Amino acid sequence: MTGGNSLWPDLPLAAWSDTCDTLQLWTQVAGKVRIALTPLINHWWNATFVVTARGLAAPAMPYAGGTFDIIFDFANHRLVIETSDGRTENFALKPMSVADFYAEFMQRLHRLGIDVHIRTMPCEIENAIPFERDRTHAQYDPVYAQKFWQALMQANRVMTAFRARFIGKVSPVHFFWGSFDLAVTRFSGRTALPPKGVTPGVANWVMAEAYSHEVSSCGFWPGNGGFGYAAFYVYAYPEPVGYGDTRLSTTEASYNKDLGQFILPYDAVRQAQYPDALLLGFLQETYAAAADLAKWDRKALERGS
Repeated sequence: MTGGNSLWPDLPLAAWSDTCDTLQLWTQVAGKVRIALTPLINHWWNATFVVTARGLAAPAMPYAGGTFDIIFDFANHRLVIETSDGRTENFALKPMSVADFYAEFMQRLHRLGIDVHIRTMPCEIENAIPFERDRTHAQYDPVYAQKFWQALMQANRVMTAFRARFIGKVSPVHFFWGSFDLAVTRFSGRTALPPKGVTPGVANWVMAEAYSHEVSSCGFWPGNGGFGYAAFYVYAYPEPVGYGDTRLSTTEASYNKDLGQFILPYDAVRQAQYPDALLLGFLQETYAAAADLAKWDRKALERGS
């Protein structure tokens, strides 16, 4: 589709699906380094990336008394590693296999004196191939990689405004490289039973840590993994009875029974006269439905107007 708000780029998955799949795997390489070097913070918040004015960053990872950042710079299309003692390594983001990216990335870490071992099997991907053997995924379209980052910036900005309304326990707005989505999660304060489903390449105890407490979570993802189009999503865990039957004022959104999530197409936001208002309205009303049905103490958890 064409048209829409100029701040929200056109992002049809069909135009960059191969790049999207490759980029997800590249970020997993860096993400696994992050997991290896950072202490577990509740719900795996230590593992995530943040959206920056250059792209996606894995910031301030400790090593040998110092720290280092890993930056996917989608403005200049570079992978950058910067250390707290002023050293840096970088290489171009361009079409290359996951195996070649993995080898180059680990070599650059080694040049900086950072020696870390990771499990090379990707997470949350069906029929995954270990990084060092994956020569199937090798695409990088700089135009669409940049558009994805620009979409993430817009989503991050609006989701941060939504996050600010909540004074209970709430996650940062952060990027999960496993599922390849930007998310922010609100918590009621009550514990929850572990999920019963199976996630490819992820141990049950990992998911139990992720969903140890009752949540209402929202996010943005580009639509890869079989979904087909970029969208915003909201779900509740555990899902309260009647949640999927909620009638929304956001007419462009609907409940997807297969996913157990409310879905608002990215294009609906991008093409809206007031994108921020449409997205904030969707996030608010789906959260409110979950909180009311599950009887959250909303007065104690929400910031007054």
